[in-house]
Amino acid sequence: MSDEDSIFSRLTPRQRTLAGLVLALSNFMVVLDLTIANVSVPHISGNLGITPDQGTWIITSYAVAEAICVPLTGWLAQRFGVVKMFIWAMIGFGIFSVLCGLSMSLTMLVACRIGQGLCGGPIMPMSQTLLLRIFPPDQRARAMGLWAMTTLLGPAMGPIIGGYISDNWSWHWIFFINVPIAILCVVAAMALLRPVETETARVPIDRMGLFLLVFWIGCLQIMLDIGRDHDWFGDPLIVILAILAVIGFAAFIIWELTEEHPIVDLRIFRHIGFTSGVFSLALGFGAYFAGIVVIPQWLQTSMGYTATDAGILTAMTAVAALMAAPIAARMTGRVDPRIMISGALFWLGLMTLWRAHWTSSIDFWSMAAPQFIQGFAMPFFMIPLTTLTLGSVRPDETASAAGLQNFLRTMALAIATSLVLTGWGNGQRVSRSEMAGTLQPADTQAQLSAMGMSFEQARQVISNLVDQEALAIAVDHVFFLSALVLFLATAIVWLAPKPTGPVDTSAAH
Repeated sequence: MSDEDSIFSRLTPRQRTLAGLVLALSNFMVVLDLTIANVSVPHISGNLGITPDQGTWIITSYAVAEAICVPLTGWLAQRFGVVKMFIWAMIGFGIFSVLCGLSMSLTMLVACRIGQGLCGGPIMPMSQTLLLRIFPPDQRARAMGLWAMTTLLGPAMGPIIGGYISDNWSWHWIFFINVPIAILCVVAAMALLRPVETETARVPIDRMGLFLLVFWIGCLQIMLDIGRDHDWFGDPLIVILAILAVIGFAAFIIWELTEEHPIVDLRIFRHIGFTSGVFSLALGFGAYFAGIVVIPQWLQTSMGYTATDAGILTAMTAVAALMAAPIAARMTGRVDPRIMISGALFWLGLMTLWRAHWTSSIDFWSMAAPQFIQGFAMPFFMIPLTTLTLGSVRPDETASAAGLQNFLRTMALAIATSLVLTGWGNGQRVSRSEMAGTLQPADTQAQLSAMGMSFEQARQVISNLVDQEALAIAVDHVFFLSALVLFLATAIVWLAPKPTGPVDTSAAH
C-alpha cells in the first residue's frame, strides 16, 4: 500500500464526506465575508458616525490582510502542519468575528477586520489542500466541484444575507453569524482531520521579503483610502505615502528576485502565458468588483433602496454564474481557454456599457437585467483562467503560481474598491458643479413657491435633485471606465500562447 493510499484509508467514507462538507463550509464562510459587508457600509457608517468613504475601509482592510497572508500559507503549513494551521486559523477567524461585532469605533472595526483577513487568508487554500488529501483521485473532481460551488455561492449570498441582517437585526450580526460556523468547523476538524495531518519541517522564511510586502502594500492602500479626503497630492502626507510605496515596491522586487527562498516567487512572471493571464484576471476581476462596490452604496444613499433589496440586485450576477458554472467546467479542456476568457470579458464589458446608461428614474428590473445576464459570463472567465495560467508554468512552480494568482486577484479587489469610490466621489462633485453652473432655477423656484414652499424649501428641493442626478451620472462614469478596462483585459489574454497538454489545477485557490 502506497503512502497516499494509507492516508485515504485513515478515514471511513462517512468521515470523509463529513470532513468534505466542513471544509466546503469553512471556505464558504471566508468567501462570504468578502461581500457581506458591502451592502452594510451605509448602516455601519451611520451607526459609527463616519462617512461612507471611510466605511469602505471595512472592505479594503479585510481584502489587503487576506492578500498579504496568502503567500505565507505554504510556509505555515510546512512548519506547523496543515490541519493544525487550519484549526488555529478558524479559531482566530471566530475570535476576530466576535471582536468585529463588538466594535464601537471605526478604528477597532478596521483593526479586527485586518485580524479576520489574516486568519481567513490561509483557510481558502488549506481547505482545498485538505480536500485533495482526504479524497482519492477518483472522487476529487466531485469534491472540488463542491468546493468551487461554495466559492461562487459566497459572493451571491453575501449581499443578500448582509442586507437582510442590516435591515432587520443590526449590522453587528453580519460578523456574529460567523461564530457558530467557526465553532462547528473547529470541533469537526479536531474530530475528523487529525489522522491526515501533514509532516512538519523547519523551513526558512523570507522575513525581509515579508516586511517589504507588508510595507509597500500598506503604504499604497492607506494612500488610496485616505487620498480622497486629503486632496490627494496636494497633501504632503499622500506624497510621502506614494514615495514610500514606490521605494518599497522597488526594493521588494529586487529582494525577491535575488532571494533563494522568496515569499513571493516573482520569477514565475517570466512565463508570458502566466503573466498575461493574471493581469487579465486582476483587471477583469477589479472592473467586475467595481459594480459590487458602487451599486449598493448608490441604491441606498440616493435611490431609497433598503440594504436587502440592494443585496438582491447585487447578487443577481452570482445567481446566473451558478447556473452557467457546470457548462463552463465541461467546456474547459475542449475549447481554447483564450477564446472562453476573451469572450467572457467582452460580454462583461458589453453588460457594463449597458449599465453606463442608468438614470435616477430607473426601476429595479431594468437594473436587474444586465446584472443577471452578465453572470453567465463569470464562470467562462474564472474557470479557464486557471487552466491558462497554471498551464503556462512548470509543474514544480504550480503551487507558487496559484498562490501568486490568488494574491493578485485579492489585491485587485482592494485597490479597485478604493479607486472606484474615489472616481465616483470626484465624478459626483464635477457633475454637480457643471449642473449648478448651467441651471436656471428661477422658473422651478417660482412653481415650487406657488405650491406653498418657502424660498429655502424650494432651494433645498432643487439642491437634492441636483445631488441625485450628479450621483447617477458619476455611477455611469464608473461603469464606462470599467467597461474600457474589461475590453483591455480582453486583448491582453491573447498575449498568452495556447496551453498544451493536461493541466494540474489542484494547487489553484
